[in-house]
Amino acid sequence: MQPDSEATPWRQIALFLMTLGVLVVTAFLLKPFLVAIVGAIVIAVVTERPYQWLAGKIGRPNLCATVALLLIVISIIVPTFFLAQSVGQQVANVVTALRSETTHQKIADYFSRHPALASRILAISNSIDLPNTTKSVAAFFGAKVAGIIGSSIGAITQIVILLFILFFLYRDRALAGAFARSLLPLDDDEASVLMDRLRGTIYATALGRLAIAAIQGTLGGLAYGVLDVPNAFLWGILTAIMAMVPAFGAFLVWIPIALFLGFSGHWSKAALLAAWGGGVVSTIDNFLYPVMVGPHLRQHTVAVLLSILGGIALFGITGIILGPLAFAAASTLLEIWKTRTAQRDTNKDLDPMASRLR
Repeated sequence: MQPDSEATPWRQIALFLMTLGVLVVTAFLLKPFLVAIVGAIVIAVVTERPYQWLAGKIGRPNLCATVALLLIVISIIVPTFFLAQSVGQQVANVVTALRSETTHQKIADYFSRHPALASRILAISNSIDLPNTTKSVAAFFGAKVAGIIGSSIGAITQIVILLFILFFLYRDRALAGAFARSLLPLDDDEASVLMDRLRGTIYATALGRLAIAAIQGTLGGLAYGVLDVPNAFLWGILTAIMAMVPAFGAFLVWIPIALFLGFSGHWSKAALLAAWGGGVVSTIDNFLYPVMVGPHLRQHTVAVLLSILGGIALFGITGIILGPLAFAAASTLLEIWKTRTAQRDTNKDLDPMASRLR
């Protein structure tokens, strides 16, 4: 029995609202696992070709996905876990060193040799309750460190979920691709263009950004080693991690190290590190990014920067991927609309001509 024609639009509106409501609820349900979901998709896309080679050698989908998962755990998850522990320990050591009596004495000795600077700082500090401020700063950093330690269980949960999703993305990659295409209100050619653009964006953002950040971390680590910075290797790795955020990420590592060198009495080393960091480490990505990443994203450098920073502000760390993906999807869909509009205008122009020929 067919519904009344007048009731059909209302049924369509109700169906649309119900679908929208369920999708919103689903989004909130998946939000706590966004890092795991995005991480699994990125790893699956980036390792697609090696997995296809492995699948050709093994053949059995379940066994192949299990082997691939073990390789991911050994090559990425385990080193990342120990690296995070080492970096966290170094940060805790720096905070402890800054709060030690020896460091306070060095700072006091430095200011005693520079009375003009000491008098200016004293004039500023007279308007500040230094003991309470120091306690507040120490409590702030202590709370942050405690929060990081307390969130370790959440990090382990995210890793487990990531691996769980990644297993099925490996095993059922064809099914996942077909399902994603079925959700798109596009024809086959348009869906292929969009999927290829998104895949290229993930490749460029993940691998290109990682390669550039590794170069920046290497350059920073070399400088730390030459200037006798303690644990230069770990600080170089941390520089690479922070350099994943373009434009100013590396600044967050080498500037504090330069200040540490200066207040330790090595102002010449601090000046050299500032010159190297500002002139090379933090600017080399401006030259490498257009060459290594720009052609794959097919977007202007300004748009890429805004998409990454906006994505981080909206989604957190996953915004490094989701921001450029949103920009790529938007630009691709606009191109599809432009193509459809041009074809429709062409068809309109051809109709009167065809009627005259008849």
